[in-house]
Amino acid sequence: MGKPKLPPMPVVRAVESVRSALAGLHRRLVPGHIALMEMITAGWLTQAIHAAALLGIADALADGPRGGTELARTVGANEDALHRLLRLLISHGIFKRRSDGRYDLTPMARALRSDSDVSLRDAVLFFGSEIHRAHWTHLADAVRTGEAVGSTVNGVPFFEYLRTDRELGELFDRAMTSIGTLTMGPLLASYDFGRYRTLVDVGGGEGLLLGAILRDAPHARGILFDLPEVVADAPARLAELGVADRCRIESGSFFETVPAGGDAYLLKHIVHDWDEERIATILGVLRAAMTPDARLLLVELVLPEDNRPNPGKYIDLEMLINTGGRERTESEYRDLLARCGFTLIRRIPTVSPDNILEARPS
Repeated sequence: MGKPKLPPMPVVRAVESVRSALAGLHRRLVPGHIALMEMITAGWLTQAIHAAALLGIADALADGPRGGTELARTVGANEDALHRLLRLLISHGIFKRRSDGRYDLTPMARALRSDSDVSLRDAVLFFGSEIHRAHWTHLADAVRTGEAVGSTVNGVPFFEYLRTDRELGELFDRAMTSIGTLTMGPLLASYDFGRYRTLVDVGGGEGLLLGAILRDAPHARGILFDLPEVVADAPARLAELGVADRCRIESGSFFETVPAGGDAYLLKHIVHDWDEERIATILGVLRAAMTPDARLLLVELVLPEDNRPNPGKYIDLEMLINTGGRERTESEYRDLLARCGFTLIRRIPTVSPDNILEARPS
């Protein structure tokens, strides 16, 4: 399987620069109080998208356009209220209304379908959920204390709560999997994972990323490692991807052990979840399992050193609120890795917000 076709990095960076410049121009041209009001009400749009996902509107339109009465009956909604919801979403390019009055999908609305190749429905359901909103209402508390708010809201830290409330935990797992599909192609296109004979995906969930890597690198073998309840569905996922015969599944906690014998150890969006003490524990366990020639591959957002908008700046506050973790700049990752016994070799940017940080044991 060849590398996915993606726009060249210079093109992506040029588009990002234009978007940033236009956003900055808008902020300068619009009176400050108007620009601020637009930002204040942005959260309402999030909840409108969440309502559309919860009602299953995109799935109801999967077979073609529908009139308001039929659509309302299908999704179990009040027709007038549904029209008002869709009127807002249509104004932002999410759904459209045809000249004959019927509602239809747009590219953004198709991403709300549960059966879309790249579906964000579960991500919308999680980020718009009551418990996620409750956590964000405590942002000021997190800023005052520098600590996550999970124990205040739920009585236990965030990840512990996900293990006890399995309905929410499974939604979270599906949400993270769906978000992962956004960066799969860019990661495969930006790095030669096939150079490694055995790749260990630490905290790899159901194996979506590792499966895609193995499918793209037919001579490589993989080891998927995560908590027992997380890898429970991994055999079916790996079989679906056609790589089950080249991937071993092991379970456990990366705070205690990881499989030995890998040529490379991949951690995607793991390090940013934890404080430095626990990162040191994770990387210490990894270093003990690695040979001197093995490589550590961290897939993370890397914050810019300047004040440009960046998705990582949002996720950084998400980490502060929920896990006590944080996003970092390249220099901060270099220093963190050095303190944990690793040398950062290089950073490989992708056309997505994700970067690959390649390191070796010092």
